[in-house]
Amino acid sequence: MKDKKVVALLGNPNAGKSSLFNQLTGLRQKIGNFPGVTVDKKVGFCRLDSKTDIEILDLPGTYSIYPNSLDEQVVLEVLANPDHPEFPDVAVVVADASNLKRNMLLFEQVSDLGIPTILALNMLDVADEMGISINSGKLSKILGVPVVELNARQGIGIEGLKYTILNQLEVKRIHANLPVFDEKSETIAAEVRKKYNVSNKYLALQYAAQSPKMMFLGAETQKDLQNLVLRYDFNADEFQSSETINRYHDISGTLSQVIDETGELKETVSEKIDKILLHKIWGYVIFLSILFLIFQSVFSFAEYPMDMIDQGVAGLNDWLKSVLPQSTLVSLLTDGLIAGVGGVVIFIPQIAFLFAFISILEESGYMARVVVLMDKLIRRFGMSGKSVVPLISSLACAVPAIMSARTIGSWKDRLITIMVTPLMSCSARLPIYTILIALVVPDTKVLGIFNLQGIALMGLYLLGFFSALIAGWIMKLILKSKERSYFIMELPTYKMPRWKQVGFMILEKVKTFVFEAGKVIVAISIVLWVLASYGPGDEMTQAEQQVIANNPTVPQEDLASKIASVRLENSYAGHFGKFIEPAIAPLGYDWKIGIALITSFAAREVFVGTVSTIYSIGADPDDESTIKERLRNEINTNTGQPAFSVATSFSLLIFYVFAMMCMSTIATVYRETKGWKWPLIQLGYMSVLAYVAALVVYQVLK
Repeated sequence: MKDKKVVALLGNPNAGKSSLFNQLTGLRQKIGNFPGVTVDKKVGFCRLDSKTDIEILDLPGTYSIYPNSLDEQVVLEVLANPDHPEFPDVAVVVADASNLKRNMLLFEQVSDLGIPTILALNMLDVADEMGISINSGKLSKILGVPVVELNARQGIGIEGLKYTILNQLEVKRIHANLPVFDEKSETIAAEVRKKYNVSNKYLALQYAAQSPKMMFLGAETQKDLQNLVLRYDFNADEFQSSETINRYHDISGTLSQVIDETGELKETVSEKIDKILLHKIWGYVIFLSILFLIFQSVFSFAEYPMDMIDQGVAGLNDWLKSVLPQSTLVSLLTDGLIAGVGGVVIFIPQIAFLFAFISILEESGYMARVVVLMDKLIRRFGMSGKSVVPLISSLACAVPAIMSARTIGSWKDRLITIMVTPLMSCSARLPIYTILIALVVPDTKVLGIFNLQGIALMGLYLLGFFSALIAGWIMKLILKSKERSYFIMELPTYKMPRWKQVGFMILEKVKTFVFEAGKVIVAISIVLWVLASYGPGDEMTQAEQQVIANNPTVPQEDLASKIASVRLENSYAGHFGKFIEPAIAPLGYDWKIGIALITSFAAREVFVGTVSTIYSIGADPDDESTIKERLRNEINTNTGQPAFSVATSFSLLIFYVFAMMCMSTIATVYRETKGWKWPLIQLGYMSVLAYVAALVVYQVLK
């Protein structure tokens, strides 16, 4: 027996379920995994009254209890298993009032499973705008369940819903008003109920129709059920189609009694806007213009806070060195930890601005239009329309983007999407892009208004996108995938962004970026400091003495710089860098950049923290101490040229557009493909692509 009361939120995609979840739970929510699967579950906690706390479970959006994806299968696993730890005491089905007929199918199925159910009519304002009015009181009497009216985005009707949930918690499982099915279905339902002690007729029919998808039944029970299906010649597909047709006939009769569409049916504001934003030409022009604005803003607006953070970190380091006694511990703190972490903290403003724009586009309803626009384009390159969502999502992070590919029914289409998604530039690449662009692209205006650095940044993102399309097309040919895919998406209405929600998203993403990257960078900074401060035997001491002996007349400041440089070169890190230098020299990289390349396999953003640590240890203390100035003044000892010349910097930029340098992504691909074959293929082809592209760019530009 579970000691908690669980209320499940169900609904079609874009019915407003997530908005309701946020209203009910506020900040009392967390994300985890359902037992035995990698599908995310959102769980929150809500206080109904002074004595009653409940758990709110936000189940994945679905159109019915017949799943077409891993996400939707979770809904069936939870609702069909009364012993599931998350089995709901009450189900709240959130329905879009402007398209109630389509939403009612899921409601009827959930209600017929015997779970105490509430129908929550959301988006009544949109229905009113379309000239639709619903008599919710009469609908409640016909259905025999509570019907509540909501505006989840604005928090209207939330208290009434809480009161209704409280009342429904007292209701036991219901069995009345179940539909009558054909004779064969009724017979097999009776057999399943008797044999497996299933109390609900409709649930018994789901056992017969969908046992292969109900993993909780166990292999032996699934096999027995399949034998039963064969014995009764029960066709699950025919049962599903006839059930759906009959339900919609029943739904039409019910809604005809409660919906009044006599009002003037007007073209909604959203429909008018969509004529422009989804136009076959202007739609793409507007989307590219919005992207252009975002990347311009990432550079223009973030420049001043970034410079302040950069100078603040440098000032903190200088102050600590001046007030603390010179020691190994102080060197670890300043040249190791602060230099490494400072290399990431500096990019907080850009991450914040990027996610602010993404959140505003999602909140306003425009991001769904972007998905529809991209669907038209992506099909020309052989991918499924459902691949659009993972590709767009990977602009934030490839890990959840790859997991979102579960919505793709075809295994080949899903595999192709997983294999090309990391080519899209994620937020972890942003620190690398921006610092290298700032070094070699002039901060000048084009046509008096456009920032040249913003244009370069947008170019890198577009390069990743078109590379993903081409890679997908090639993989489609290799895998010989000929399945015809479909893509259906419910477009939400346009809305004013909820600024509180935008603020929450910025805070969460920045916090995730800083703490997730920070943990890796702190560990790597300590290891790097040790490797760069110590060397095999007495090599570092001998090298230092040789420099002193060979430069008797050199001023003390220049001598200190030479000693720092030669000590680093003879350290463990230096030896490691020298070992891999022959392989990366054709790309224009020296051994110091080589160290950063290797460490950034843990996570791409570690590159900046690594170069901050490496160049902080080996730099002249009298040089400019900010990260940008240190990198700008660094010289490649092999060529005598700046280490971050135009050719080298652009080579690095192109390398990181294509390189598969993220252990979390590799682990996720392994988990999603259930083996090492595809992650290793992905790592191989992206590494070769990155190396060859970087080689060509350097050789052309040098």
